Amino acid sequence: MSPEPVAYAVRVVEDPADREACFAVRKEVFVVEQGVPEDLEYDAYDAVAVHVLAVRDDGVPLGAGRLLFGEAAAGKTGGAPGVGSLGRLAVVRAARGLGVGVALVRAVEGAARARGLTAVDLGAQTHATGFYERLGYVAYGAEFLDAGIPHRAMRRSL
Repeated sequence: MSPEPVAYAVRVVEDPADREACFAVRKEVFVVEQGVPEDLEYDAYDAVAVHVLAVRDDGVPLGAGRLLFGEAAAGKTGGAPGVGSLGRLAVVRAARGLGVGVALVRAVEGAARARGLTAVDLGAQTHATGFYERLGYVAYGAEFLDAGIPHRAMRRSL
């Protein structure tokens, strides 16, 4: 059975309240639900990332993600020129199956295009590789652990 449709919007974060809403979503999904230690979930890249936020029409946060680019992305993309890094994509349990994750990925890709990037890399939890494959991402390299969770590197040309 599909969840009831919910009206929501996705936007690039431009104020501290939206940024805190992104962090709250990440805490709910990664720290509480998946057991990722908080000191691993939040990092110095948060200060320079482009954050995206999905919110219901009544303002309740549904999901978040971030884009790293330039020097901040170099460690994640192997220094490949023109490649950004999508990360910290999280959708709260109640909003899964509503298309929020797809909308967040597309918003990150739009932010990447706006910055002149030609591809986006990500580290997908292995259970989510099919989701990203449906969005045009291709896995490469060996499986690796991030916060004790199996991941695969993936990339999509824009």
